[in-house]
Amino acid sequence: MDTFVQLVVNGLGKGAVFALLALGFVIIFKATEVVNFAHGSLVLFGGYLVVATRETLGWAGAAVVGVLSAGLLALLVERLLLSRSKLASPFSLALLTIGVDVIITEEIVRRLGVSLPFIGDAWDAQPIQVGDVTMFRTHLVAIVVATVLITLFFLAFRYSNWGIAMRAQAENKEAAALSGVRSWIVTSSAWLVAGLLAGVAVLFIATQDFSGAGLSRGTHSIALAAFPAAIIGGLDSTAGAVVGGLIVGLVDALSTEYVSFAFAKSAVFLVMLVVLVVRPSGLFGTKETTRV
Repeated sequence: MDTFVQLVVNGLGKGAVFALLALGFVIIFKATEVVNFAHGSLVLFGGYLVVATRETLGWAGAAVVGVLSAGLLALLVERLLLSRSKLASPFSLALLTIGVDVIITEEIVRRLGVSLPFIGDAWDAQPIQVGDVTMFRTHLVAIVVATVLITLFFLAFRYSNWGIAMRAQAENKEAAALSGVRSWIVTSSAWLVAGLLAGVAVLFIATQDFSGAGLSRGTHSIALAAFPAAIIGGLDSTAGAVVGGLIVGLVDALSTEYVSFAFAKSAVFLVMLVVLVVRPSGLFGTKETTRV
């Protein structure tokens, strides 16, 4: 029982990070109907900037640089590439993001070479012992940080002018434009926010407690596990992104312990397939994922 409790806590910690990433997928999709397959490269880019600047700026300063850089890169991708392809279909733009992802990822992997640096952390990485339950401090910090950021997002999404404009554009882009909503502002801000969330996520992904590996191509693969999370929750549902992220984190933690590490990666996709068979729009979505 103690092992199960430990796995649940640590699974929720991983799930909190996946929730941040899945929320980035959903925000962009709601604003543009484009699936951003370059999300993993945004994570890598933010992590690389942390590693490159932490000796000069310290961990906190480097973390700020990494998060902001990931956000700005996402904004640049949208402004310099996607916004200039207004006549392209969402499918074509999704393919474009794959190209962007390959270019950025391969360049960062080339720069990293054989080194697999850990991001490092600003907190004591020693586990916390509560009775017979061992909890990783990194996962607990991730839960707290994700809870704060997700709460702030939902408050802004519900009550701010930006949130109202995004919901209006997601509902009916043409009607929103006729009502004075500036589509380019909504779209750009969606990419910016998604990039910032990716930059925060990598601070936890490339740590010993989370993945057991440093910043590498594997970090990119872990980040893309948030895509099934977004599908499970519903690609057009912000609440579903959070639920989907937690489900993926729990499935990964439990299947790793009770089956095998290799199966855990497949288990996430098996859950996604089951959800799509039962409910094609995802648990909370309104648009059928199979038609996206």
